[in-house]
Amino acid sequence: MKIGVISDTHGLLRPEAATRLKSAAHIIHAGDIGKPEVIAALEAIAPVTAVKGNVDVGAWAQRYPDRTTVALGGRTIHVLHNVAELDTDLTGIDVVISGHSHKPKIERIDGVLYLNPGSAGPRRFTLPVALATLDLTSRSLRPQIIELI
Repeated sequence: MKIGVISDTHGLLRPEAATRLKSAAHIIHAGDIGKPEVIAALEAIAPVTAVKGNVDVGAWAQRYPDRTTVALGGRTIHVLHNVAELDTDLTGIDVVISGHSHKPKIERIDGVLYLNPGSAGPRRFTLPVALATLDLTSRSLRPQIIELI
């Protein structure tokens, strides 16, 4: 199962991001959505699991939790915006997905895959504009960072 992973769109869903996500069976947005239209556009591609980030305020953002755990492709994925706020027991968790830093990162710690897709929204400083994919199988987790521009 291919999961598209995106974060920190800050109200901007770039056409190249939407194109890269078209092959996803499911999309995870790790917060700082920015505008509800971003999720609507992603839902036109695939089902979406999203959490809110620190810029997601107002009535529209109240429907999104601060964190969630979802089972996809036989794997358990915990999603939150800022990994520094991780206070969940990770027993049974295969993947932790976060955003916030705008820095793409793939890391394995104590058997758990940590994935930050970076920021797919407006460019910040010299950081890349990026998203990620995550191929889930019963035997492996294959994350990939994709720089957009």
